[in-house]
This record gives sequence, structure tokens and C-alpha cells, in this order.
Amino acid sequence: MVHADTLRAVRYLCIDLGDKRTGLAVGDNMLRLASPVEVLEIPRDRDRGRALMAALAHAIDEHLGPNDQLVIGLPLNMDGTEGPRAKLVREFGLALADLARRRLHFHDERLSSVQADWDMGQTGMTHKQKKQKRDALAAAAILRDFLNSQSSPSESPPA
Repeated sequence: MVHADTLRAVRYLCIDLGDKRTGLAVGDNMLRLASPVEVLEIPRDRDRGRALMAALAHAIDEHLGPNDQLVIGLPLNMDGTEGPRAKLVREFGLALADLARRRLHFHDERLSSVQADWDMGQTGMTHKQKKQKRDALAAAAILRDFLNSQSSPSESPPA
């Protein structure tokens, strides 16, 4: 049996939270494509996080409809455990989800920056150009992995 929710298109905004730059990407569960959107060059701790939170709230309003959802890259240790950085990202993500009144998914972001660097490897971009795009490409890599980990929209969930 196919549930109605699995046939509904859901758009996601993925956030790769950084200390100085935060990458954003969008995608949906039907096409399972993830596209980099932008990099917010707002330090996470500026104005106690309020400046970044406001910019993210604006991006959410700009890119998502009322029933769409958030994905935030969770920086796990290479052995899969959570350290202090993961705790910080969880706290920030929960505050953002509460502010935006959105469903939130945390997704393993290990190696997403490596994937972004690999994607840019043969582009001919300068180091500075790559640095400006890396975080949005990392967010797209996280979102792509998240979308691929979800069951197909046409599959019914396990009973």
C-alpha cells in the first residue's frame, strides 16, 4: 500500500553550517536532485548567532513552501560518534527549526567537503573561486546523500 505522503513532493533546504561560511542547497524527494544555492558569509557567532539565524530564516522563506523541510549536515567523527561540534550543530539546528517551524533532519556530513573539492577539481576555477563555492557544493553533496538514503516516493514504508 502506498501512503499519500510518499507521493507528495517535498522540497528540502540543506544547510552546511560553518563558523565563517554556511552553504545552502535545495532539492526534492521526487527528482532526487540537489543544487547548490548560495554561501552565506556570516560568522556563526556574530551577534550571538542572530545574524546567521535571520539570514537562514530569509533563505527558508525564499526557497521553501509551508510544508517543506530542512536538512542540516551533522559533523560526525570518522568513527560515527558525535563530538562537541555535532552538539553545537544540533543545538543550532533545533533552534532554527523551531524558529522556522519546519521539520528538521540531521544527516551525516562526513567527507562532503572532500566531495565538493573533487567536484571542482577540474573546473579551472581559482583557489578563491573554489573557496567561495565549496560550502554550497558541500551542502548539495549532503542533500544528495540524504535524498538517496530515503525510500523511493513510489515505495510504501515497511509494515
